Amino acid sequence: MIEWAVDDGALCVTDADNAELSVRGSGLVVGGTGPDIPRPVDETVVVTTDELRFPHAVAYAFSLGSDEQHELDPDGAPLSLSPGEYVVDIDTEIKTYLRFSGTATIEKTGGYEETVVRFPDRVRVIIGFRSRHELPAGTITVPDTPEGIAAGLTHLATSHKTDGPDRTYPTLRGHPSLLECGDSLEIPDCIREDFSPSGIELVVPADYESLFVAAPLAYYLQATIEPRERPPTGPSHATLRVPEFAVEKRLSPMPGLERDVDRLLRKAFFFDCLVRNAGPYGTNLAEQSMLEVLGLDAEELYEAGPQRRLATYLEVPDAAIEHRLPDWHLSTYVRPDYDSVESLPFLLDRMSLVHMPRTSELEGKELVERSLEDFYRGGGSRGGNNGPDGRSRASTGKVASVDIVKPELHNGRVHGWLADGVPIDVFKTTPEAYHNRLDYLERATDSTSIAVVLNDPEMAGEHDDVAEIYRQRSEELSMEVTVDESLSTAELARVFEDDHDFVHYIGHCETDGLRCSDGYLSTSSLGRCNTQTFFLNACGSYYEGMGLIERGSVAGAVTFSKVLNDHAVKVGSTFAKLLVHGFSIERAMGLARRRIMMGKDYAVVGDGTHSLTQGEHRVPTTLTLEKLEDERAEYLVTFDCYSTRVTGSYYFPHVEGNEFAYLCGTQSNFTVTKSKLATLLQETEASVIFNGDIYWSTELASRFVE
Repeated sequence: MIEWAVDDGALCVTDADNAELSVRGSGLVVGGTGPDIPRPVDETVVVTTDELRFPHAVAYAFSLGSDEQHELDPDGAPLSLSPGEYVVDIDTEIKTYLRFSGTATIEKTGGYEETVVRFPDRVRVIIGFRSRHELPAGTITVPDTPEGIAAGLTHLATSHKTDGPDRTYPTLRGHPSLLECGDSLEIPDCIREDFSPSGIELVVPADYESLFVAAPLAYYLQATIEPRERPPTGPSHATLRVPEFAVEKRLSPMPGLERDVDRLLRKAFFFDCLVRNAGPYGTNLAEQSMLEVLGLDAEELYEAGPQRRLATYLEVPDAAIEHRLPDWHLSTYVRPDYDSVESLPFLLDRMSLVHMPRTSELEGKELVERSLEDFYRGGGSRGGNNGPDGRSRASTGKVASVDIVKPELHNGRVHGWLADGVPIDVFKTTPEAYHNRLDYLERATDSTSIAVVLNDPEMAGEHDDVAEIYRQRSEELSMEVTVDESLSTAELARVFEDDHDFVHYIGHCETDGLRCSDGYLSTSSLGRCNTQTFFLNACGSYYEGMGLIERGSVAGAVTFSKVLNDHAVKVGSTFAKLLVHGFSIERAMGLARRRIMMGKDYAVVGDGTHSLTQGEHRVPTTLTLEKLEDERAEYLVTFDCYSTRVTGSYYFPHVEGNEFAYLCGTQSNFTVTKSKLATLLQETEASVIFNGDIYWSTELASRFVE
């Protein structure tokens, strides 16, 4: 769903997930809804102008009168279009297309802050918009049988908009249909009619463990899942079949099947990301040379069908590419029972691997040791535990204790837990969290609503910091910030029950609930929670956070035990900064808790992949700086760009001399001088790890100005 309005001379566009886009132009006149254009769009608008300004974005131009196509040079050279009729693709947070006739120049501004389309005279332009956040198309009912679930999972791939390698682009993968439990298999006609088998088959043992683990591979390959009964003797294994090319690849039985699916999915996805560059949306990708080294023809494979491509990929030995595969972004550990089936479409929408949940007990001081290991690996500040206010955030009351276990983790930058137990190093999610996210997507809002609650005046330090962070960000995004202090139980309940996108609670939490001026609020007493996301920065707030998820929230940050007040201030202010700049809940917390020694006391509940707002860059960026020991005073800069929401995207580091884009999940390294580093930090909105602490790039830049 797209909504648009004209505000202060700009065309302001929003979608159902609060993504925003501001299109400005010289004397921009908006004429209303426009005609269709030859691209998939949700809404079109007609404007008249001689200039259109967009946030920094990748841009492509396609001639409608010929096969010519052009890409705006990521390194800054303008793109001039000769007279003709064009569709220009602007890859902003809300996908944008321009259709016009005539000549035009497309260029980036000096600081790479904007992408500008200029015309020699005022011209009529049709602008089309498409939301990246799509709702599921229909619901499939599946019975409590392996055969029924296999059929349901097979039909989820109808959400793909292509079976070619371009399906690696997140905009060409729609949200899978929902699955619901029922007495018999029911597939809506609209889903059956759209279903187009790829000809690839995945035969798996007829048990829920194997079906769940195989689901991500089958979904991406658009393969038909065929359950097979376990043989009377010996282990039951899976088989990947490509009948047209007589390929049968035998896979390991569980638990080895988890490893095999991991390798196959990462391999097929990686090769498709390289092959797609032979198509209309190609770019100068750093990893592209792999195809030439392996003797693979990108143009031939781009035109090939899914069976031919997969058969070719399978011929490449794993060892030849293992070291080049980007880190996979997400793994979710799912309890393999019928009740978990309804959550699978949400995991596949995020292209998550699925693993079986296995845990062991944390031994002795292992929690402390793991916290310190992460802290010192990140070069954390070693100035001691206590700042000017090193007191515990706990009150004299009893804090709820949480029995934490150690999970067996597989490949993945981020890990989710959809099973029993409370594990360390993962976000603990529930089926309710995913369905709640859909509810919020369907709500139309004009701006992001943030409520800051201070329920203990001794914690005013964090309160002042985060309130200022949210207010500063509200100058750039449509954001309403309210600040309340010393609320009663009824008043705090109303805060959670009102429509807020984020609530930042600062105070105490005890076994009876969140402390208020007249007692304690237990979130289990709420009839309904209409707060989308939250941070309960109080001791032992895990159970209260889970209560908010069960009653309507999508995700939030919590603590497992007592935390020191100065630690809470550090985590709270950093988390706030990252969250309002587009980082997901889990990634924001993962970075923020590195600032303190006992970072493992903080965790995320609900769908940790969820983001509150958008950032300046569609893929959140983290830079790591390291001063090199040489006479030239140079620095090694490492770019790390990835998001669980846009798997398959790429990023372009704007470093002088760089000519390449990189796949998200692949780090890139550059050596720069001190003065060039200052410029880079000023022009890049990113979190920065430097000397063991976390900074925001624009605030750190002044340290390097010569």
